[in-house]
Amino acid sequence: MSSYYLFKVLDCGKTGKEIKFRVLLWHLPYFLIPCFTCIPKISHTYTSPFLTITGHRIPTFSSSIAIQRLHAFLFGELELEFWNRIGSKMEKAGSGTVEYINKMFPTEASLSGVEPLMKKIHNEIRVVDAEILGAVRQQSTSGTKAKEDLAAATSAVNELMFKVREIKTKAEQSETMVQEICRDIKKLDFAKKHITTTITALHRLTMLVSAIEQLQVMASKRQYKEAAAQVEAVNQLCSHFDAYRDIPKITELRDKFKNIKQILKSHVFSDFSSLGTGKDAEESNLLQQLSDACLVVDALEPSVREELVKNFCNRELISYKQIFEGAELAKLDKTERRYAWVKRRLRTNEEIWKTFPASWHVDYLICIQFCKLTRTQLIEIFQNLKEKPDVGTLLLALQRTIEFEEELAEKFGSSSTKSVMSDIEEVDKGENSTQIVMDIRKKYERKLAAHQGNHDDDKDANKDLAVPGAGFNFCGIISSCFEPHLMVYVELEERTLMEHLEKLVQDETWHMDDGSQTNILSSSMQVFLIIRRSLKRCCALTRNHTLLNLFKVFKRVLRAYATKLFMKLPKGGLGIVAAATGMDGHIKTSDKDERLICYIVNTAEYCHKTAGELAENVSKIIDSQLADSVDMSEVQDEFSSVITKALVTLVHGVETKFEVEMAAMTRVPWGMLESVGDQSGYVNSINMILSGCVPVLGSLLSPVYFQFFLDKLASSLGPRFYLNIFKCKQISETGAQQMLLDTQAVKTILLDIPSLGRQAIGAAGYSKFVSREMSKAEALLKVILSPIDSVADTYGALLPEGTPSEFQRILELKGLKKADQQTILDDFNKRGSGISESPMGTQAVQVAHAVATPVPPPMAGPPSAAGISSREDVLTRAAALGRGAATTGFKRFLALTEAAKDRKDGPFRKLFNP
Repeated sequence: MSSYYLFKVLDCGKTGKEIKFRVLLWHLPYFLIPCFTCIPKISHTYTSPFLTITGHRIPTFSSSIAIQRLHAFLFGELELEFWNRIGSKMEKAGSGTVEYINKMFPTEASLSGVEPLMKKIHNEIRVVDAEILGAVRQQSTSGTKAKEDLAAATSAVNELMFKVREIKTKAEQSETMVQEICRDIKKLDFAKKHITTTITALHRLTMLVSAIEQLQVMASKRQYKEAAAQVEAVNQLCSHFDAYRDIPKITELRDKFKNIKQILKSHVFSDFSSLGTGKDAEESNLLQQLSDACLVVDALEPSVREELVKNFCNRELISYKQIFEGAELAKLDKTERRYAWVKRRLRTNEEIWKTFPASWHVDYLICIQFCKLTRTQLIEIFQNLKEKPDVGTLLLALQRTIEFEEELAEKFGSSSTKSVMSDIEEVDKGENSTQIVMDIRKKYERKLAAHQGNHDDDKDANKDLAVPGAGFNFCGIISSCFEPHLMVYVELEERTLMEHLEKLVQDETWHMDDGSQTNILSSSMQVFLIIRRSLKRCCALTRNHTLLNLFKVFKRVLRAYATKLFMKLPKGGLGIVAAATGMDGHIKTSDKDERLICYIVNTAEYCHKTAGELAENVSKIIDSQLADSVDMSEVQDEFSSVITKALVTLVHGVETKFEVEMAAMTRVPWGMLESVGDQSGYVNSINMILSGCVPVLGSLLSPVYFQFFLDKLASSLGPRFYLNIFKCKQISETGAQQMLLDTQAVKTILLDIPSLGRQAIGAAGYSKFVSREMSKAEALLKVILSPIDSVADTYGALLPEGTPSEFQRILELKGLKKADQQTILDDFNKRGSGISESPMGTQAVQVAHAVATPVPPPMAGPPSAAGISSREDVLTRAAALGRGAATTGFKRFLALTEAAKDRKDGPFRKLFNP
């Protein structure tokens, strides 16, 4: 009988380094576990380092942790929490029980709490004891029940496995029984199936033999209508014997059927070959017979129909080939008669075309072969020409060819024109008629099959459309052979356009009537009108390389017109280029010339924009493979150059008008003036010049070009006025004050120019530019007004970019003697101005006339543009001339072109690009 021992270890204190424990032992027999509380307690006290209890060797420890470990060994986890609490408190209190007790009861007064603490601990011990006993009872009960449940489950599983094996055995026995029952039934079923198949095959064989014999009789009597149905029936019966091809009787019947079909084919071909050789009455009967023969051809292999159609088409075109291969009609001017012949043939043979089924489209295929044959003969005619063809004859033949192609396309419902060249290339691949018919048939039957509907009714309705060549495109099938020989037409168009251009330029009045709203020369609109007419004529003939060649002609015509505009500008130098190269920069212009220049600017701008639109339209019309070659940028650059040259000429024309006033300014006795009065007469003259021309120019020019004109005028007049002061002989203090007043008046006049032109766009930037340019002249006059002893300091402060030569000239203007000048100059040079010397001779005077003049790019047309320096060369020369005014002017010009570059129709897009 099993038994259990229940232990309880009590701490009995500490002696030296050893801890004494008191172990309470309960002996629990198995059957007395429920009433274990009645067992007497046996108490022992152990001091030995090791304890042996029921065969377990239990070590003792010299630490409070020993209590935890021993208790855990004896009682598991039930009281572990309690001992952990006690142990942790002791550990925190110190290394022993004494320290822990001393901490709990530090004074004698605290010893009064010993009894309550002991009661509390004993209560906790009793609670733990009760929990241990309850756990022992529960474990004893649940352990017994688990064993009983496991045994029951094992017994149930064994019983279930036995029943499964029994069911499987009975199922195998049932299957064996069913197979034995059905064995005889399956044999009977196979026998019945074989007998039925044999009876059916014999019945069909009888029908096949009878049908072949009947078909043989029909073929001998040429009963085509009945034979067509019989052929279909025999074909259907033969399909049931495909698995019996090796049987001699079946092979014999198939060979006999093949011979009969060959006989039918020969009869049909013979009857068709006799068509057109008998009398009208016989022809009528023959047509009916041939109509029935077509049913037989449909019942035979597709190759029979293709061969029949090929032979018939060849026979129809034999006479055409014989007629037009002769020397008399094998000419380009006889092309129209070719189309008349085939039209007449199609019209007179309408009854014959009705003989064929509509699904065959024999007339359609004849037209395809006719076009192919005609194209081949025309190519031979072109190759045999010893000189260029006559343009009129060529264009007439091409026009009649295109009209004929359009008639065929309309009659037979051609597809889009984009597939013309691919169809022609496919036609050229097959020179013999059989190949062309078969290729076209296969191609377009696939196309139509892809577009057929899903419903049976739609399939029946579209069945007749699955014909050889259906959907073929006639556009370009013949006319494409004219393409390599149309250069004579392009040359004619070029001569015509150039003649019209010359006449338009000669008839141009070069002025506008009062009230005109366009301000554009009428010749420009007429030029584009004749170009559009030429484009329309060419598009009616071709849209391939000939159209591209004609577009190149348009570019040459527009370049020629740009040259005409260039040559109409007043002649003269080119501003800064004149200063750098010594060319004459003076251009005398009248009010009429200024208006003409504005008209040329507006006309060139219109041509620039319209040329781009023309190129865009041509790129949409021309063949897609050639669209990338359509470019009008070079022509647009030509018109941009014309605009630039015209505006530069306009600026120089106004500059030239200022020459008299600038000369008058130098003739004023500035050293003898006694008082300062109103602005001088030359200032009034400048104001009159600007007041007379600016309003007109502002009304005629667009804002961007008018702004360009103002900037160039200010960049020219400011430095020119500055240098003109140095041309004066002597300037007294009163004279300098009067000249300063005039300078401010000129500055005010320049600032009022935008309001005179009624254009406020860019006025703020223009005002800053004018103020900066005129401030140099004001600074020069302030230096002249400064005292002698401070003139050098004033010069260095107001004109830091000035040169020693200019400073010496200022001293001369102040009326100093040579000796005094030399003293001041020596002192000035000792300070080390750091500014390089620059002569103030002819170049310094010229730079005022040539400030900031832009250089148009080189043009192929205008001869006067030859020899113009590059932009970098111009900038270098302008900087070498001193003053820096030219560079400043160019910066203004570049800023203007930068602001205008985003305009799609602006002429400054490639102003400086060669």
